[in-house]
Amino acid sequence: MRGFSYLKRALHIRSSYSRLLVASCISSGGLIVYAECNVDSNEKVVQKSRSDSGKKKIVVLGTGWAGTSFLKDMDISSYDIEVVSPRNYFAFTPLLPSVTCGTVEARSVVEPVRNIIKKRSGEIQFWEAECLKIDPENHKVLCHSLVENLVGENDFALEYDYLVVAVGAQVNTFNTSGVLEHCHFLKEVEDAQRIRRTVIDCFEKAVLPGLSEEERRTNLHFVIVGGGPTGVEFAAELHDFVHEDLVKLYPSVKDLVKITVIQSGDHILNTFDERISSFAEQKFQRDGIEVLTGCRVVSVSEHSVNMKVKSTGEYDVVPHGMVVWSTGVGTRPFVKDFMEQIGQGKRWILATDEWLRVTGCPDVYAIGDCATVDQRKIMEDISTIFEAADTDHSGTLTIEEFQDVLEDIIIRYPQVELYLKSNQLFEVTELFKDSEGNEREEVDIEGFKLALSHVDSQMKSLPATAQVAAQQGSYLASCFNRWEQCNAKPEGPRLFGSAGRHAFLPFRYRHLGQFAPLGGEQAAAELPGDWVSMGRSTQWLWYSVYASKQVSWRTRILVVWDWTRRYIFGRDSSRI
Repeated sequence: MRGFSYLKRALHIRSSYSRLLVASCISSGGLIVYAECNVDSNEKVVQKSRSDSGKKKIVVLGTGWAGTSFLKDMDISSYDIEVVSPRNYFAFTPLLPSVTCGTVEARSVVEPVRNIIKKRSGEIQFWEAECLKIDPENHKVLCHSLVENLVGENDFALEYDYLVVAVGAQVNTFNTSGVLEHCHFLKEVEDAQRIRRTVIDCFEKAVLPGLSEEERRTNLHFVIVGGGPTGVEFAAELHDFVHEDLVKLYPSVKDLVKITVIQSGDHILNTFDERISSFAEQKFQRDGIEVLTGCRVVSVSEHSVNMKVKSTGEYDVVPHGMVVWSTGVGTRPFVKDFMEQIGQGKRWILATDEWLRVTGCPDVYAIGDCATVDQRKIMEDISTIFEAADTDHSGTLTIEEFQDVLEDIIIRYPQVELYLKSNQLFEVTELFKDSEGNEREEVDIEGFKLALSHVDSQMKSLPATAQVAAQQGSYLASCFNRWEQCNAKPEGPRLFGSAGRHAFLPFRYRHLGQFAPLGGEQAAAELPGDWVSMGRSTQWLWYSVYASKQVSWRTRILVVWDWTRRYIFGRDSSRI
């Protein structure tokens, strides 16, 4: 009997040259054998290239977390890489709430793309443009230059051998009336700068002569729709900005300021541990930030938010001076058009397999917020798994036979490990207990199906976070870098006769934790190992982690200086 420690060891992939791992079938229907490649292999794969240099051409769309991580980790000696993005910089988006209130300056959280790509051996071409259309049949992308007063045509097309879609997502308004016209968003650096100017405008309007007290209160009522990490962080930053800086400059209206967070769910920060959600709500209550849970916004007008209270079914009107909409993300129009072309029109987001290849579209990969990994269900392959494990063809499966292929099953189906952990099962044998809790030495196919029937319930979509996007970019780059050595394509399994062999293991997300700054030099953190930390010490941990994660030493120094400047001089309240 091997314990749960065996499951942890099963995740470790040893660096042998030719070790074969028997796994289960995949969507192509065959039996898969994973193998790590022998880099000394003399076999060559002849590829047709579209580039003049004889190299394969990779076109990358986007310079966000996913695209930048891909570019930083790519060995471009074997490829010609062209990058298309409507912005010529990378933005450290987790600090955008700090930019809205001047805690951190906008230029401190951005790094020019050309600074990043020039550090690579060789040359990466960059075009400041937006993608209008993907033509997968002809291996082309149609683009439109955003450079103003350009002499010549603004539209151009790029051919590709491989396309990496890393364009992120846009704000999801859920077709709510008035949102586009009257709300601020917090997705881009420009959004943060616009919010900062509007906050100052609200105070300047509120101190104008001739206004009634009710009009002043309306101008100084800041509403945040969405109680997720972005909405909560902005509410905390805004509270600190108002009470540490602005009330000193606008003392006549200091008692009229109000901040309200509207959340459709039962709690704010509902993706965090319950202890963090409760701590955040209590912290906001002490700070005077109103949290309205169980409320759905139905429309937004110039000076009011109309919402429905779910518990009573009644409608309420909330006056506002500014509204920030932070309720989730949606698919960009040209990505939606691409999904229609490849038969994914009924989906809400672009689907990829576990190797990040777009489902049903060879040579196109999607990473970051614009896509989701469509993890294969173990019950779809349960019969093939049983046959692979039943080495003696007895029609029954012993615990030992199952343990022999357990490592491969966990690699191919991560939900197995999640199921064991969530149910606190430390022995694999516990899956094979009968209805009375007694262990069975052998199980037949029906018993095997019953033992694993609830495993797929642990399948969850990966969150749309910078952490996921960065890991996907690095993973995909490593696949391309090993391509030449392994003589294989980084696109998932390839079958050879009755067995399959592939050098690239599926993408696996490793959660490194998440932070929630709550203002007043207090933060909450949810870290690996079910460790929850809250308070001032966690805020200093947040400072150190976010400083270390900056993309360059330039931005790292600038961000630390901004934090220091804020302690010494306070935040800048000018409208620039």
